[in-house]
Amino acid sequence: MDLNADLGEGYGAWWRPEDERRLLTAVTSANVACGFHAGDPSIMRRTTAACVAAGVVVGAHPAYPDLRGFGRVPMALPPERVVDDVVYQVGALQAVARLEGTRVAHVKPHGAMYEAVALDPALALALAESLVRLDPELRLVLPAGSVAAHALAARGRPLLREGFADRAYRDDGLLAPRHRPGAVLTDPEAALEQALALARGEEFATLDGARLRLAVDTVCLHSDTPGAAELARRVRAGLEAAGVAVTSPAP
Repeated sequence: MDLNADLGEGYGAWWRPEDERRLLTAVTSANVACGFHAGDPSIMRRTTAACVAAGVVVGAHPAYPDLRGFGRVPMALPPERVVDDVVYQVGALQAVARLEGTRVAHVKPHGAMYEAVALDPALALALAESLVRLDPELRLVLPAGSVAAHALAARGRPLLREGFADRAYRDDGLLAPRHRPGAVLTDPEAALEQALALARGEEFATLDGARLRLAVDTVCLHSDTPGAAELARRVRAGLEAAGVAVTSPAP
């Protein structure tokens, strides 16, 4: 089971790389911000270099052009514009990755774009087709159980189905909004319990008490969750103690 985290989400002086380096000891893949919601050329390069040094797989984390709202503000952009923006950001990170002796292995949209793509199979397919032209092995990361993930899987497109250890779910399989009490799981034991269920394909409790089961390829741990580094270490140690192999996705 792959463990991933979103990294490089600072700008200029507003970035704490020491916190992210602690996360790199626990995760096996990273999603590097590409400048539209966070990150700048220097942060992208330094984050990529840190991933290479830690043996962590590099992925791109593109977003809507929304520095002010950290990429969490929905935008009604034409599909062609979304594809163009993603290709632009991924291409920039591919250049950085080449400079650091690695490659971009996957693409995980950020924030409002992630939610929009998950609900729009046509947009997801358009993105996947463009990414394959950049690199035939470049995989799109989408929420496990989403209509877009089902559409890509049905057409045999490169895909990673993602679950979340530190976020509570709604009964319909979508993430509970952050403003709801209990939506962010900060207790390492609660996050580990959910990560184990995701890794094993077992049922777990939603925020409203229903039972949910998801098939996932990768589990996300957010770098901005309070105590993120310790939570990530506990989740990885707990998974391995339970016999779950924690490793980056097979190509």
